[in-house]
Amino acid sequence: MPAVELTRRGTVAHLLMNRPEVHNAFDDALIADLTVAIDEIDADPTVRAVVLTGAGASFSAGADLHWMRGMASASEADNRADSERLARLMRRLQFLSKPTVARVNGAAFGGGVGLVACCDIAVAAEGAKFALSEVKLGLVPAVISPYVIAAIGLRQARRLFITGEIFGAAAAHTIGLVHDTVPMEELDSAVERILGLLGKGGPVAQREAKQLALGMGGMTETAMEKVDTANAALIARLRVSPEGQDGLSAFLNKGLPTWLT
Repeated sequence: MPAVELTRRGTVAHLLMNRPEVHNAFDDALIADLTVAIDEIDADPTVRAVVLTGAGASFSAGADLHWMRGMASASEADNRADSERLARLMRRLQFLSKPTVARVNGAAFGGGVGLVACCDIAVAAEGAKFALSEVKLGLVPAVISPYVIAAIGLRQARRLFITGEIFGAAAAHTIGLVHDTVPMEELDSAVERILGLLGKGGPVAQREAKQLALGMGGMTETAMEKVDTANAALIARLRVSPEGQDGLSAFLNKGLPTWLT
């Protein structure tokens, strides 16, 4: 099965992260397939809007366990290259020329929060949970940080980055990570309402409006590429650092890092 399924329903492209057995966790295949699909959508003039969601009970639970195990034993250079691929995915989603809607059907942790933040509009099921829990592994949410901060603001990000706490859909709504929360059984209807609104706008005007908002907010794709490169280097350095290795080893072996023992 492909890690990502791309289907078209009329003028809407639907992107499904399709690894439900691991809660749509990130690995090399999912990152690569999602990036390719986004590039394909961006080049397709018939696509008016994009819906991103996850198969099964979760939106995306962050990093895949086996992927993390490989990164824990990889060199700093390999970790940097890996992080740059994830950074490019986030950047391409953020600056995709079509309106994007995150259909958050369940848990969104780590990189999953990054995907939500990179979408123009996000609606979540009321039972969805969120977390930026990297500090619990001795790491930081480096490559997703610009996009999360742009979505929720610096003050909220400072708290969530340093506590790593889990928060619910209501809190995600309050801080601006998602625009609406609805009961799970109403999630598809809520997405359809959003798509109906998007269908009433001119596609060129919507593309320009999106770039206008990003530009006025100080974000350009060229500038973010430089930021992403620096952040990829940061997370690579932390992954191979003593504390990062301690935290990753404890997580992978179901133990406690030394700062908790």
